[in-house]
Amino acid sequence: MRRGLLSVLVTEGCKEHVPCRRRNTSRARLLQTRTAYMTASSGPHDPVATGTALKIPPLDHGAIGNGRVIALVSPTSAIEWLCLPRFDSPAVFARLLDTRKGGSFRILYGEREVHGTLAYLPNTNVLSTRFEQDGDSWEVIDFAPRIPDGLGVRVPLEIVRLVRPLAGHPKLRIDFDPRPDFARAKVEVRETARGVEVLGAAAPLYLATNLPCADILATREFVLTRPLYFVLTYGRREYPPTIASVYHDLELTAAGWRAWAKSCALPTFAAPEVLRSALCLKLHAYHDTGAIIAAATTSIPESMGTPRAWDYRYCWLRDAAFVVEALRRLGHLNEGEQFLNFLLDVAQSGPLQPLYGIDGERDLTEELLPHLEGFGGNGWVRTGNAAIQQRQNDLMGELVLCLETLLTDPRIVDENSKRFMPVLQRLVEDAIVAAPTPDTSIWEFRTLPNVYTFSRAMCWVAIERGASLARRMGRSDLAATWGPIAEREKAEVLRRGYSEKLGFFTQALEGRYPDASLLLLPTLGIVDARDPRFTSTLEAYERHLVTGGLMRRYASEDDFGETSSAFTICSFWWAEALALSGQLERAVEVFEHIVNHANPVGLFSEDIDPGTGALLGNFPQAYTHVGLIHAAMSIGELLEARDGKVRAWT
Repeated sequence: MRRGLLSVLVTEGCKEHVPCRRRNTSRARLLQTRTAYMTASSGPHDPVATGTALKIPPLDHGAIGNGRVIALVSPTSAIEWLCLPRFDSPAVFARLLDTRKGGSFRILYGEREVHGTLAYLPNTNVLSTRFEQDGDSWEVIDFAPRIPDGLGVRVPLEIVRLVRPLAGHPKLRIDFDPRPDFARAKVEVRETARGVEVLGAAAPLYLATNLPCADILATREFVLTRPLYFVLTYGRREYPPTIASVYHDLELTAAGWRAWAKSCALPTFAAPEVLRSALCLKLHAYHDTGAIIAAATTSIPESMGTPRAWDYRYCWLRDAAFVVEALRRLGHLNEGEQFLNFLLDVAQSGPLQPLYGIDGERDLTEELLPHLEGFGGNGWVRTGNAAIQQRQNDLMGELVLCLETLLTDPRIVDENSKRFMPVLQRLVEDAIVAAPTPDTSIWEFRTLPNVYTFSRAMCWVAIERGASLARRMGRSDLAATWGPIAEREKAEVLRRGYSEKLGFFTQALEGRYPDASLLLLPTLGIVDARDPRFTSTLEAYERHLVTGGLMRRYASEDDFGETSSAFTICSFWWAEALALSGQLERAVEVFEHIVNHANPVGLFSEDIDPGTGALLGNFPQAYTHVGLIHAAMSIGELLEARDGKVRAWT
């Protein structure tokens, strides 16, 4: 949950070792804040104000990308989402957020938008959509060139569409409708000697093609008799493409993705799903800086008819650390090394904050775009994210874990690893100070500061793992200082974070609500998964948080009332926790139930509507795919151990 406006943490009345209770006064203040926020945020597309019941549009898209661009392609061939020149730039195509004004790039059959069969070419991020209509059939291949180049890759700011006839004589039209700057820019589309030029974005866009430009500008019908290419580039290409060069780039891009996929150390359990998740995660890693974004989109709501819609096109340090560990477990270390360099850069620029722009920008001012109708008419389209102002005490723990797992991995050769020592010391010392103080939690509450159990546990992680890493790096003095503090923090979490009366670990210390983030406690090493306190927590959470076989984050009200959607990574945490506690068959059952909610090409958003099974929240969501990978790997390893498959050839 990426909290929006007014997200400054208020700590009045929250004293050390005294959790903030939800008293009547704070409840009234919360309702006042919520009402004011709703009023300030409403606009011409406010579904709450109009009482409109909103349908959930399908998130059945595939994602293409190369580390510098990400585009979402629907089964109708429409490119409905593309931001240029960066992941977090204004959108050029945003039909996902406004079907009338957002803009898209479509191939029409006659005058109709028709559905095809969308699929990835095996083990790639290249999409193929096949269409059959009235005896005619054709294929649209979409990709962002990612060309192997020595030890690296060449990743131009472009996407490529290849339209090929398969049977009959398809009569098609090209509907090329760019709307730069989220449809705020004045657009001019004109013919040039090399194709179509689009003015209105920060830099000109160029569409090179072997179809007559007049057919594109007039949306004129033509008969598809030969392969056609459409290469959309940010800025002018050095050399114009040809059909031969497009096929060449397609072949090399597919080969490059398959080479990357071959190096994935997949589990024996759910291997295809893990591989697709890994390929999806790779799309979220920004080639130029090592930043890893949370999702490709902004403002797809967690729940329809609510303002729970945020911009995820930035690098949350927490999420990035989770992604790095998932890829490391699969054998991919380059992404982690690049992220550590990004972390060093942002750490040197000032105090750490929860998220950054993908170039390390600190100021991500949040802005509403009321001219867009929002996803499915939901309204509340935002750019920027005010969570930059929040205090999230768990952050130090995730970053220390990231440092520890990478710097101690024998596959990585870093002759100057001690350059990370100042960052490590800073993270641990920050964790020691922050541990007993209130924060906004992993869920980024706006008006509910508290001493949250997960945040306190992650402070322990930072101190305990930091001491271990400091010892390895020759700083036994720091390890000796931090070790006893870590022991005291662990005892505090276990003493005050578990309620004997309720029979589960509570959201806040000495609290009364369940919180799915606490399913990670065994993974962090603070409690054994077979400990009676944790097994009783598992049982209680299933009663309190699970609806339709899917898990919500928490049962308490937040800044906007009660939550209804299932948070998909929480369901994967549940499956993994079941496996670690010895309930393997149940873990497999839960995992398979969740995986059945993936879209047709195996991608997940952030949330699932338990009533309909529809995907909600920003898409594709890195966090969700991280949860899938970790759950599958843990379940697979435990199944192999149980079944004796621990030898070669088994």
